[in-house]
Amino acid sequence: MMYMGIINALITVFILTFIGTGVIDIVFRRLGEKGYIKNLYPNVRGGTPRAVGIILFLVLIFYLPSGYNDLVLIMGLFALVDDLLGRKTIGMSSMEWGQLSRGIGMICVMIAGFYLGLGISSIFIALLIQPVNISDMQPGSTCIVTIILSALVAILMVLLNRPMVEEIPAFYTPLLILVATIAYSPLDFSGKIMLGEVGNHSLAIALGLSFYMLGGLPAVIIFFIITTFLIAFVRRNTLKTFFVRKMELYNPVFMDYVMDVLTGGGLGDYIRKLIWKDKQPETNNSLAISLGAKRLLFNPEAHRMERLDY
Repeated sequence: MMYMGIINALITVFILTFIGTGVIDIVFRRLGEKGYIKNLYPNVRGGTPRAVGIILFLVLIFYLPSGYNDLVLIMGLFALVDDLLGRKTIGMSSMEWGQLSRGIGMICVMIAGFYLGLGISSIFIALLIQPVNISDMQPGSTCIVTIILSALVAILMVLLNRPMVEEIPAFYTPLLILVATIAYSPLDFSGKIMLGEVGNHSLAIALGLSFYMLGGLPAVIIFFIITTFLIAFVRRNTLKTFFVRKMELYNPVFMDYVMDVLTGGGLGDYIRKLIWKDKQPETNNSLAISLGAKRLLFNPEAHRMERLDY
């Protein structure tokens, strides 16, 4: 009876997500074309609805096990603020309101995670937002990474016979993520919609929670590393082109892609600016270069770049 309930729930999730994605796409597209939601309808590929991943946020907060869904709720709300505000800067600083909102959300997730009993794992779960956010710079990348990881975690949970979570089989959570992502993904793969911060941040937290359910802190750390390297692999071709055209970093090594996944994006570049101001640090150490130092040390401010647009 319990397993039939799980199957019915997953079928419902698939239908709701599939239909909801289409409906939100249509609504956002029409509102965007009329100029009502400019930040949610950027001029990408002729106009692409952003934050359609709000459907994943809604599904996850209603169907994840009790308590765990609160972490997705917290992060999703702060991420939605990021989507709505866009790239508005704070006063005379170069920090954006969206970056501040994301940072506050991550801290709140860490605190709530400790309260829930996740301990140090809550820190890594919150930090997982960085690599997953970078994966969303390319259509379909976040979806394929999420599908691979959630399927792998579900299989491992069955093989390792992981215990119940809130009286629900542990494998339910990664299966929920898998089914919801598959239902959402067709339009994302075709580049017709974007997850937005609310979508990719929600998936990041949900994935992190599934890693924790698999094996606590060790599993979270191991899969954090796996996630980072998988995203770097999936995005390797576009990142190589990006490095050459935007940064003039030639002959990148794979670890440069890894460093971009770990430290790229607006927040990473803002931290570089705080540390090095308008200076460009250099290194000729072959070991450091092989470990991705060229990308790690690249400071857009030194090259008069306000922000690296992926």
